[in-house]
Amino acid sequence: MIGKGAYLKQLTAPTLQMRSVEVGKEMEGSSPPSVFIGSWNYPDVYAGPMIAPQHGDTAIMDMPESWITECRTQEEIIGYRLNLVWGKSMVNAGDLGSRYVEKLQEISLSSSSIESEVAFSSIPTGTSFSEEHTPFGPSAAIERFEIESGRWDNKLEKVFYDTDLRSVEAVISLHRQGVPFSSIQKTFSVGTIGLDRNRHLVPTRWSITACDTMIGDRLLTHVKKNTVIDTWRVHQFSSLHNNYAVILMPTGWQYEWSEAFLKVLGNEELVFSDHEGYKKKTEYSHLGGCYYSCKMAVLEALARQQEQAGAIILREAHRGYVPMGVFNVRENVRGAMRQPPQEFEDIRAALSHISDSFSLPITRFIEEGELLRETIRQHQCRISDFSSAAN
Repeated sequence: MIGKGAYLKQLTAPTLQMRSVEVGKEMEGSSPPSVFIGSWNYPDVYAGPMIAPQHGDTAIMDMPESWITECRTQEEIIGYRLNLVWGKSMVNAGDLGSRYVEKLQEISLSSSSIESEVAFSSIPTGTSFSEEHTPFGPSAAIERFEIESGRWDNKLEKVFYDTDLRSVEAVISLHRQGVPFSSIQKTFSVGTIGLDRNRHLVPTRWSITACDTMIGDRLLTHVKKNTVIDTWRVHQFSSLHNNYAVILMPTGWQYEWSEAFLKVLGNEELVFSDHEGYKKKTEYSHLGGCYYSCKMAVLEALARQQEQAGAIILREAHRGYVPMGVFNVRENVRGAMRQPPQEFEDIRAALSHISDSFSLPITRFIEEGELLRETIRQHQCRISDFSSAAN
């Protein structure tokens, strides 16, 4: 069977034809604030600002936390992102002393949009879509780059000047204070937090998973001290051509993430799954960054509710779905956890309830999900018992 990574590359290919903003070799505009750091050729990487060819407040273009809660459509979100132009220059990840990198840091620390001027070596072209990071529009090498001075976010500024604070503690502190994940990730990516000698640029896709992991791991230490819930619960949510179901089990912490892609390209019905027990995975998940984004979102809610539970999350993506980065998973699972749960006596009733709103037969998730399959076995059920629940 085709792997998830190869499948999503096929999935993003048609989107490359989507129209992005057209700009010339020189541009004035506003950065949301936003920066992007590539991973190719690390530690020498392409890094630079993302700027919209319009003035004023462009924050909505790089604020994933607001897109789901404000019910933005997929078309609106892609429209925001394709209006962002990435100006890039090759820099070494350890070279934080250059004026160019200092400008990127100033952008990331800003509390509001930053007015900018850019001259490119050629007319920016192309688009970028990925399952890991949010899309963006055309890009080109930068020849000249100027920004107006802006006001820094007080919380980000504090950790920037604390060069004795380890990056993991800075990330946890910012999350605890309610700083949006996207702001924390950008701050980490441009090397503005952590011990002074350890600071360096981190590619955007790596920094997203690193922050999800650091926050999730710390939340998990607290969640494991909480009392286990005493019923089966299901939280559900749908948006952006996706259905989500979070099953919370009356067990100690264990976790499984299963995702299905249904007829997105043609007639395919693909299901991918990965899991961990009470101890976290030691190797990187073959499902990529979404595994850690989902985990963090569930643990965030359990920590907030001061509860412990096992968690099995089912997701199905339908025709029309476009990979737009792991924010899609994180924010939709957060959306699910904000919904009042339905309570059930056992796993059979919980899955029967989910099958009413899911297109894929539950048996397909059971076949691919090792933790789900083992949970059903422990409750003396058979996979065939759920065939009648298939739509």
